[in-house]
Amino acid sequence: MTINKTLLTTTLILLISFVLLVGFSFNTEEPQRFDSIQEPFNLSYQIKPLDIPESVFFAGEKVPIESFDVLESLDKELLINTYWQSQTLLFIKRANRFFPIIEAIFEQEGVPADFKYLALVESGLTNVVSPSDAAGYWQFLKGTAQDYKLEVNDEIDERYHIEKSTEAAAKFLKDSYEKFGNWAMAAASYNTGRRSLSRQIERQKSNKYYDLTLGEETGRYVYRLIALKLILESPEKYGFFVEKDQMYPEIPFKNIKVDSTVHDWADFAHSQGINYKTLKELNPWLRDNTLTNNSNKTYQIKIPTGKHRTIDPNPEFYPEDSLLRK
Repeated sequence: MTINKTLLTTTLILLISFVLLVGFSFNTEEPQRFDSIQEPFNLSYQIKPLDIPESVFFAGEKVPIESFDVLESLDKELLINTYWQSQTLLFIKRANRFFPIIEAIFEQEGVPADFKYLALVESGLTNVVSPSDAAGYWQFLKGTAQDYKLEVNDEIDERYHIEKSTEAAAKFLKDSYEKFGNWAMAAASYNTGRRSLSRQIERQKSNKYYDLTLGEETGRYVYRLIALKLILESPEKYGFFVEKDQMYPEIPFKNIKVDSTVHDWADFAHSQGINYKTLKELNPWLRDNTLTNNSNKTYQIKIPTGKHRTIDPNPEFYPEDSLLRK
């Protein structure tokens, strides 16, 4: 028994020594340092603080960046929108398509062109719906939209009509400017509402946006507009290099007048040589597949005139009474 125990102990010692020896033989090189792996990446991509111009203006009004709280609030939004690269790249691309439309309407309405950035903050220039049911490019609630003469029902919702909703937004901003006396407050009122902003003016005894303590969203709102203005006016300065042919282009179109009932918009699209999806892309304010139009109101329907997606040329896939089979 004693001999067996001694043999077993000796065997275990030899086995442990062998495992340790093998382990050390596979780890004779010095472990590679993490910073040496990262070095090439760090050389090609560096995250740095951003310089803010010595003077900043929004809608022709000077932004008081000499105040530490104003400077830091703008710095925050500039950093967020610069380093949220995918979103800001999409903003730059979409702006090429929609800004010319918005700028022309604002010029006609007498609204500063800087308010075009409001549509980016509100919707990213997409037809989204908020949790509170604000909809479209300019995020109008149904009641406000109707106050500004936009048609909103199950078949037509002009909150999704880029030209008409922009005209309504311009009128709202002008009314707010008349009430509050400056464009920064007009912008803030677009986010929080005129009544809410008026209550804060009375409470804090100031009618200057940069001097007010406001809720999180409204307190950031104008700074977000300014940050996007700075970036989109000089994208290369903030690291965004987008070629002209990489932008989303304006889509050439013609208007087709419709002043009667449309039983099927898909058939209508096909009769114009386009598919239903293309019709809805250019006319997102058409919310149903039909248009009752008992009052014979006139609508202008956009039909693309340049390159566009075509319909399926095979008529057998369509109903017997479809326009495609006639």
